[in-house]
This record gives sequence, structure tokens and C-alpha cells, in this order.
Amino acid sequence: MSHQKKLIGAFIVGALLLAACGGSSSDGGDAAVGGGLSATDEGIKDGGTLFILDHSTGATNLDPQRIYTGADLGFLGSTITRTLTSYTPIAGKKGTELIADLATDTGTPSEDVKTWNFTLRDGVTFEDGAAIVCDDIRYGVSRTFASEMTGDEGPLYAKSMLDVAGEYPGPYTATADQQAAFEKAVECSEDGKTITFHLKNPVADFNYTVALLSFAPVPKAKDTADKYTLKPVSSGPFMVQSYEEGKELVMVRNPNWNQDSDPVRKPHLDEIRWQFGLEESVIDERMIADAGDDQMTIVYGTIQPENLQTVFEDPKFADRRTDGFDGFVSYTMINIKKVPCLEVRQAFWLALDREALRTAAGGPYTGVFADSFINPLLAVDYTPGTVTEGLNVDGTPNVEAAQAKMDAAKVSCPEVHKYATEQGLRFDHGQSDLWAKLISIWIDSLGAVGIKIIDNAIEPSKYYATINQDPGDLMRAGWAADWNNASTVVPELFTKEGGFNYSQNWEDPAYAAFSEQVNLAKGETDRVKQAKLWQETNQYVLDQAWAVPGSFTKAQNLVGSRVRNAYQWLPFGWYNVGAIGLAE
Repeated sequence: MSHQKKLIGAFIVGALLLAACGGSSSDGGDAAVGGGLSATDEGIKDGGTLFILDHSTGATNLDPQRIYTGADLGFLGSTITRTLTSYTPIAGKKGTELIADLATDTGTPSEDVKTWNFTLRDGVTFEDGAAIVCDDIRYGVSRTFASEMTGDEGPLYAKSMLDVAGEYPGPYTATADQQAAFEKAVECSEDGKTITFHLKNPVADFNYTVALLSFAPVPKAKDTADKYTLKPVSSGPFMVQSYEEGKELVMVRNPNWNQDSDPVRKPHLDEIRWQFGLEESVIDERMIADAGDDQMTIVYGTIQPENLQTVFEDPKFADRRTDGFDGFVSYTMINIKKVPCLEVRQAFWLALDREALRTAAGGPYTGVFADSFINPLLAVDYTPGTVTEGLNVDGTPNVEAAQAKMDAAKVSCPEVHKYATEQGLRFDHGQSDLWAKLISIWIDSLGAVGIKIIDNAIEPSKYYATINQDPGDLMRAGWAADWNNASTVVPELFTKEGGFNYSQNWEDPAYAAFSEQVNLAKGETDRVKQAKLWQETNQYVLDQAWAVPGSFTKAQNLVGSRVRNAYQWLPFGWYNVGAIGLAE
């Protein structure tokens, strides 16, 4: 989940701020816990303004078809954008249970699970009062095909799953025949109340797929293509009143939203003000002080490492803090087109001082070293992976083993060796106060075996748009499953058709066998057999070092003293912002 991606799936963006990388563990813990009084509804009075403080200069995206970070999916999905299905609005693992949203139920599949029908509720409308009909959802889905508009920033399940004959370029440039082919794959009933999806292959959990905002309705007459992100049309209880990048996004209540038609969202607030461009140290200072409007505030991001001890060792913060595993795996993507040498990739992994990075980022608060790209919270699909031989379990570098790999690379792939040691590998990551401290550890630890690192810090809200256009040699990211199946992890991150494959590994000679195994897993309807296949494909990625797993991550957050219902919504790794209320 960027959901992740997310991720679905901070917190894909938030995971950019986490430092730990590589290692071995078989325990990813449970969901995020804590919050005390702030996680309850005690004392909520309807009304008021919630403030969100953010270091980034703007929202990653507001366009539903382009959103693929976990926090954004949960935030925008709970406030301004509805989908056919959603998740139970509750803390803990029960919050991952699928429920109906715009649809009357969670969908009806055909016997071969290649056709899915959804019937729309009565009374669902956009912010202007216009009824939401099948054509609006079909049009929204069609936008995901328009790469020139989306930049392929959002999830691409519609493109990979829908049985569209021929090439379909999206609604902006499609010919009449191409549009007809798409509308045959996504059919609308004459009364506009039923939408039918025809799939290329059986997808038993397609009703989870349509919970992604890429399947949200968009009114064709209000579509402004790549400018839609500035003022999307709301179908939820809030609507965008104003948005000034670098300053503030203001959401107010949508007068045409109908509580009777919405079983998911139960809003309390009158207004949400998302404020951008703030210094991270200043954000922490304000949240710790808890004065004035900051009592009604949450933070898009995590507590800075230097303040963790203050917040978690003082009982006065117990009712405002959360700490727990968030379902994400942090990792470093390696651009296989630039680094097509396995020995260099393995040397990178072995030489990295993972424990120094973890200590600098907050120690155990960051999580535990990961041995898989599949989080242990996906209990059916997870099994401990076998990491590169010689990797130290305690996170310290194995310089001797790494140097041996580099020596081998000098013989087997001299051009790549020369590229890594002379020109250097450009390392793309989100810009933050923490990364300003961490990058020297990366440079020093990899420099011990001759690998040169070129630092490339990118403003967080522009990170994925930037690497979409110009991917580096190394790129930092995090990922959570889009739903409870590793089908939303391994294929998304490591196949050519996936929506988040920045490793660009499809020209690697090892890719063909991997792709074949992934296709077997995607088509396997026996869940136990499928899980075994996901475990095997995950191990294949570890063996090829197409990316380096980091941590099964944890997140720490602090909210204002008047904030209530600030529970961690597990599918998204952040708060259910639309449910937050304020106490007097």
C-alpha cells in the first residue's frame, strides 16, 4: 500500500523517514497500540476544527486515481472520497474487515470469479447534489489507464485485471472503438444502479480491489485531467474549500452528503486544516507543549528520534501517544537497469551498517530487522526468509563478506563494479531532518567496500512523482499489503505489470522464471497453496537482491489533548481522520 504504496500500501511516504534496513526477524509484532484517552470517543462534542501539521510542502495527491500512499488512502477515503467497498472503521485487526460503502453489499461474483456485480445504494451524491451513478464509477476507473495524466502514480489493478480487448489509452485519447471495448469490460445497467466488472482471470478478492480510491467515482463533466488533484469533487462528508500548496488545505463539511447513505463514515468535525511546510523540530515542540490550537492537532509524520524518550518515558503523554507495528516493510529499491550485477547488490546489503542506522533513527522504536517483503501481519503468506549468506543478525556490517562480493564483481561484471565505485550510485530518498543525519552512515558504511553513494534528497510530497520520471540507482520506500493477500505485495513490487516496480528488473535474466512463478500464484485459488507460492517468490527476490528489505516498521505519534477517536486504522497505517472528534 504505496497501498502502500501504501504506502497501501505515511505510510509509504512516512516510511521514507525510517532508517533500519535488512536483517533477520520472524516477528513483526501486532498492530499499532496505545493512544489512551485520545483513541476513545470519550467527551467528543460535534463541531470544531482539526489541525494537521506537515513537514511536506503539499499533499502527495488529491486525485483519487493517483493516490497510493497508505495515510492518504485512509485520510482522503474517510473524508472526501467514497468507494464501492471500504473497511470497518475501528481500531485493531477488526478494522481490516471489508464492508459495503457506495454499494449495497460487498459484491457478487460469478461462479468462475471472473465477473463481479455491485449495486449502488440510493441517496449517494457528489458535493453538488448530483446522484452518483454507475457511469461516474466507470469513468473514474477509466482514468487509471491514462498514463499521460496519472504518470502511473496510483495502483494499476484496473489495467492488469480488467478484460479490455486491445489497447485502451484512457478516456482522453481513446477512439470510439477503444472506448467501447473498455465499456464492455466495465458495464453499467440501464438504470445506472449496477456496475459489472469483467476480469481477464479469476480474482476471488476483487471486492477488496475496489476499496482502493482508483475505483472511486469521478463526474466526467467536472474532470480537469491532471489539474483534478487541485479540486477533486467530493463524495464524502467533507469537501475541499481551498488548497494553497506550501501553505494550507482546508476541508469543510459537504452539505450534500447523506449520513443515511453512508455506513462507514460518522464525522464529528466542521473543518479540517492541513498545514504544510513546517519544520519537524518545531512540530514536535508544539505537540509536546500542547498549547492553544495544538490541543486540537495531529501530525502527518512521526515523532523525531531525539524526542522519543521524552514522550514515551513520561506518563503525562500516555493518553496522547501511540506506538506499534503498522503493517509496513521499509526497503531500498535497487535499479537493476543500472546495477545488473548480483554481487554488487549483495555487497551493498552486507556492508550496510543497519544497526547504526536504526540507532540514529530511534533504536527499537523503528521496528525490527526484516527478512521478507511480506509483513508477518499477513500470517498466512509470511515465513521467515533466508537472507544473503554472511549478513549479521545484529545489524552490524560484514565488511569482509561484502568485500569478497565486490572482488568477485570486479571479475564477473567489471563495468558495474566501476560504475558503483567510480561514478557512484545515486540514492533517492525523502528529504527530512532525520535523513540529513542518516546519509553519512550510508556513505561511510558502503564506502568501506568502495561503493560510492551520491546523496539525492527529494521533497517528500514530490518524491514518487520525481522517481517516476527519473529513477535513481537506489531508492528508499516502504510498502504494506493493499489487502490481506501477498498478491498485493510481490507482484506489485517486482513484476513488470506491478504499479510500484522501481527496481525495473524485467530485463534481468533471472526474471522470466520469477514471472512464471508469480503468474502461477496469482491464478491459484487454493489459499494455502497460493501462500506457499508467495513465500517462494519472496525468497526468489531475496536471492536476487532486487531490493533490500529494511524493517517491519513501527510508528510513533502524538496528538493534541482534545483529540479523540485518533486510533490507528490498520489497513492504512494512520488515523481514521474522518472519524476524529474533539473534546471540550
